[in-house]
Amino acid sequence: MHYDLIVIGMGLSGLMAAKTAAEAGKRVLIIGKGIGTLSVFSNTIDVLGHLPEATGMSEGLSRWIDAHPEHPYTKIGRERIEEALSSFLSLFPSPYSFHAVGEGNCQVPTGAGTLRPTRYIPVTMTAGASLKNGDPLIIGFNGFKDFYPGYMADHFQCRSIVLSLPELSHQEITATALARWMERESFREKIGKEIKKQLKGETRVGFPAVLGMKGPFQVMKAFEDILGVKVFEIPILPPSIPGMRIFHRFKEWLIDKGVTFQLGHSVSEAVLRERRCEEIRVHNPPVVTSYTADQYILATGRFIGGGLVADQERISEPLFLLPVDQPGSRQEWFGKSFFGNPSHGIHSSGIRTDSSLRSIDENGNPLLQNVWIAGSILSGHHSLEEGSREGISISTGYAAARNAIK
Repeated sequence: MHYDLIVIGMGLSGLMAAKTAAEAGKRVLIIGKGIGTLSVFSNTIDVLGHLPEATGMSEGLSRWIDAHPEHPYTKIGRERIEEALSSFLSLFPSPYSFHAVGEGNCQVPTGAGTLRPTRYIPVTMTAGASLKNGDPLIIGFNGFKDFYPGYMADHFQCRSIVLSLPELSHQEITATALARWMERESFREKIGKEIKKQLKGETRVGFPAVLGMKGPFQVMKAFEDILGVKVFEIPILPPSIPGMRIFHRFKEWLIDKGVTFQLGHSVSEAVLRERRCEEIRVHNPPVVTSYTADQYILATGRFIGGGLVADQERISEPLFLLPVDQPGSRQEWFGKSFFGNPSHGIHSSGIRTDSSLRSIDENGNPLLQNVWIAGSILSGHHSLEEGSREGISISTGYAAARNAIK
């Protein structure tokens, strides 16, 4: 089966690439074994976490690009980054929208009791973006072990309560199960009445980020109507329900636009001839299925997604066998301190590209004419330390697709 573009990888960068190509009217296949790190990390959209105080995002990006010549942002350019972010935001119209608070980053509370800088937040987290000590009431649930309300309350010098669910008193509760229950009106009314009885002048109530999978805004508003105060979500340990909402929204939109999804099995082989990818193959024993395309985008992530693998000596890219920028020896992969500065050398590993995001050799020449690279597998960034993970995924997915479909 032949496509205009095949996207390999179903994380945020792959989804953005597929969206960009589909909007241009291209026939697209997106293929992956899972949904990347969306279900693990993503609650908000980080673009550049270390902005100087009172610095707007556009100015901060410009300064960052000037200071980091090998960074993915530099290869894309500020204007295209902003185009990409706008494209992402357009996928989430009201009521469940993502938006910025101010010109730079805002500070959102975390389940660890800290404040974390981020650029775009879902509407369900807005009321927590200007959190003050002593103000909120934090809600937890017996049996739900991915959120510790008392720990967070201690840090913010506020109160917390833990609600019991009698019908589930002896069961461990998961985030996905709790999110489904939140969508039941009877469940909301029951716990909402219990919370209202325990309010003591608080003007905001914070829940773990499980306010429904399909209609989180409606769940939030229903609680606000019952309680008479603002309600907000707090990012928690994986799995990330907000990240899963992002994936499901992309999937719904892409399928509606005619994009073909192949979820559950990763690409096992790429057939290369004369500096071009001719086809890819997916092994689903005992069947091997081949797909061809004019252009390909590799968006398989680093180690979590299997885009990079390591043995005792080297880090490699297993599908196209592209060269990987990495420390000179295994001894340089890790520093002596877990939170050391600079960060561990292994975090800088990735594929070096030209300005169009094609992999290059040591002389700067493209290795494969019809393969573009997107997402965290790119070299030249430390997205966790920079607070740029989603920004890099969104902007490089968008830019790679734009370059591929020219």
